Amino acid sequence: MAEITARGRIPLLVGGTMLYFKVLRDGLADLPQANEQVRSQIILQAQNEGWAAIHQQLAQVDPVTATRLKPTDSQRLQRALEVYLVTGTPLSVWHQQQQKQNLPYQIHQFALLPQDRRILHHRIEQRFDLMLQQGLIEEVTALKQRPELNLDLPSMRSVGYRQVWEYLNNDYDYDEMRFKGVVATRQLAKRQYTWLRSFGTDVHQLDTQDALIVLQNCLKNF
Repeated sequence: MAEITARGRIPLLVGGTMLYFKVLRDGLADLPQANEQVRSQIILQAQNEGWAAIHQQLAQVDPVTATRLKPTDSQRLQRALEVYLVTGTPLSVWHQQQQKQNLPYQIHQFALLPQDRRILHHRIEQRFDLMLQQGLIEEVTALKQRPELNLDLPSMRSVGYRQVWEYLNNDYDYDEMRFKGVVATRQLAKRQYTWLRSFGTDVHQLDTQDALIVLQNCLKNF
């Protein structure tokens, strides 16, 4: 961004992972590094007792974080409990101590949002079908051959990969795999809407149908 502005240009940051934008805008809590031993203990406990038990344990030491997490949100539950067990300080307290980052830029935020959710759902189906056509099943098949990979890893639990992995395990047939993949992607999109609401009212919402024209007109004013 500094190099771009030094050339007299305006940096335009584009992406779909809003956590990156939030970190850029607000900074990041100085959390401890992952502790593999503690993490393995939590995962083993979850395998024996279920993630609902991990959620209950987290609620006893960090009720604020436990309230915003579902018992099925294994990755975030594991990390929140790990942070507490390693440091003795709840994850919510770490976040409260986070220092707000002051960027030397005037930030204008835009979000491309279809006004009709049916359009979004249709595009999600098209996207997932395209992923299948372009070799998602073959890719996951190759990943399953790697002994260091399994469904306990966050990368393999990501949308699409998990559903195909379970399909290859014969947990369900192709049609159900496709259905679950589309539903999981819709749920991801819903969480992204929640992220956008947390950004406040200073986000310019643009309809995806005419987003390019609207965005060009908006940039003219800045």
